[in-house]
Amino acid sequence: MNARVQQPINNGQHIASYYAASSHAQPDHPTLTQALKVDVCVVGGGFTGLNTAIELAERGLSVVLLEARKIGWGASGRNGGQLIRGVGHGVEQFRPVIGNDGVRHLKLMGLEAVEIVRQRVQHYQIECDLTWGYCDLANKPRDLVHLAADAEELLSLGYGHELRLLQADEMHSVVGSDRYVGGLIDMGSGHLHPLNLALGEARVARDLGVQIYEHSAVTDIDYGPQIRVQTAHGSVHANTLVLGCNAYLNDLNPLLGGKVLAAGSYIIATEPLSAAQANELLPQNMAVCDQRVTVDYYRLSADRRLLFGGACHYSGRDPKDIAAYMRPKMLEVFPQLANVHIDYQWGGMIGIGANRLPQIGRLSSHPNVYYAQAYSGHGLNATHLAGRLLAEAISGQHSDGFELFARVPHMTFPGGKALRSPLLALGMLWHRLKELR
Repeated sequence: MNARVQQPINNGQHIASYYAASSHAQPDHPTLTQALKVDVCVVGGGFTGLNTAIELAERGLSVVLLEARKIGWGASGRNGGQLIRGVGHGVEQFRPVIGNDGVRHLKLMGLEAVEIVRQRVQHYQIECDLTWGYCDLANKPRDLVHLAADAEELLSLGYGHELRLLQADEMHSVVGSDRYVGGLIDMGSGHLHPLNLALGEARVARDLGVQIYEHSAVTDIDYGPQIRVQTAHGSVHANTLVLGCNAYLNDLNPLLGGKVLAAGSYIIATEPLSAAQANELLPQNMAVCDQRVTVDYYRLSADRRLLFGGACHYSGRDPKDIAAYMRPKMLEVFPQLANVHIDYQWGGMIGIGANRLPQIGRLSSHPNVYYAQAYSGHGLNATHLAGRLLAEAISGQHSDGFELFARVPHMTFPGGKALRSPLLALGMLWHRLKELR
C-alpha cells in the first residue's frame, strides 16, 4: 500500500531508476557511422571501458570506445554505489596457483582499487556524492569472529584508514536496527552516486581525446591479424581490442561469455526521509552490508532516501514487482519504515565468475585481445583497478598485477546457456542452507 513507485524521466535510454532521475546532464555521444583507425578499440561504456580508455589516453594512445546503449547503462549506472575494499571472495583459494606472495599482492590490489577511485574523483573533480565510511554487519557471532580476523589482516597489510570492531551494544551508533550482533567500521571505504561517477569519467575520457560512440552495438569482430570491429553503420580498425562488457557480453565472444554468469540484483529507494528519520537509520551516514549469501546492502542518498538492495537472483528471472519483492526485506531490518513510500525500484545484471575473482587477461589465441569481467559484486572498485592493469599491459609497461590475474584459471560454466543459471542457483541454495546451521 506504500509503493507509490514513480517512473522517472529516464534520460534517454537509461532504465528508470533513482540514479537516472537524479543524474547530472547526460551529453549525447554520436553513433558510429564511419570507418576509424586507432591504437585501441574498447567495447563497453561502463566503468571497465571508461577507465581503461582513460588510462590508455593518459599514456598517449588513441582510443575509440563503443557502447551499445548509453554510457553507464548497465551495472555501472545501476549498482548500490558501495565503494568497498577488496577484490574477489576468498583469495586464499588461489595460493596453490599464485603462491603466498601472489595472494598478498591480490589483497593489496584490493586496497589500491579504492584509492584509484579516490584519486580519480579528486584529480578530475568529479561530482558524485563521494562519502567515506562503511560498516560490515555481523548477522551471527561467527561473522564477528571473521570480521575481527579481517581487521587484523588489514592492519598487517599496512591499511592506512580507521578500523573499529563493534559489539552488539554498539551497533545503534551505526544502524538503527536490532538485527546485528556486531560490525566492522572501515573509514577507507564508502559510497557514491555511480551513474554520476560514470558520466564524470566519460567527460574525462572525452577531454583526454577518447572518441566515444553510443548506440553503436558491435555486430562482428574480425580478430586478425589486425582487429576490425563492425557496428551497424561503421567500423573500427585497431591494433588492440578490449572487451569490457561483463554481464552484457552475450554472444559477442562465446569463450569469455561461458565464464561469466549474469545474475540479477535489485534496489528500492524510499521517498526522502526527514533528518531525524535518516539519523535514526544510519546515524553516521555509512554504507553497510551484511554477511549472508543473499546480502542486504543499503545506504542513504544525498537527498536522504534509503537505497536498499540485495536479493541476488541466479534463476535468470526477475521479480515481476521489485518493490513488492524487496520491501519486506527492508522492513525486516527497519520495521519503523512501514509507512514510508517506495519511490523507485530497479534491477540489473552483475557478472559472476565460478571462483569469484575478477577475470582480467588476454585471449591466448589472440594476444592483442584483452578483457576484464566477472566482478561478482565488487565492480565499483575492481573495474577501476582492471582499467589500470589493462592499460599497463597494453602500453607495454610491466604489470605484475595483470600477470597475476592472468595466471588464475577460470572454469567455463557447464551446460551452456540453458543450464548455467539453474546450476548456479542450486549451488547458491546449498550455501544458504549452510547459513542456517
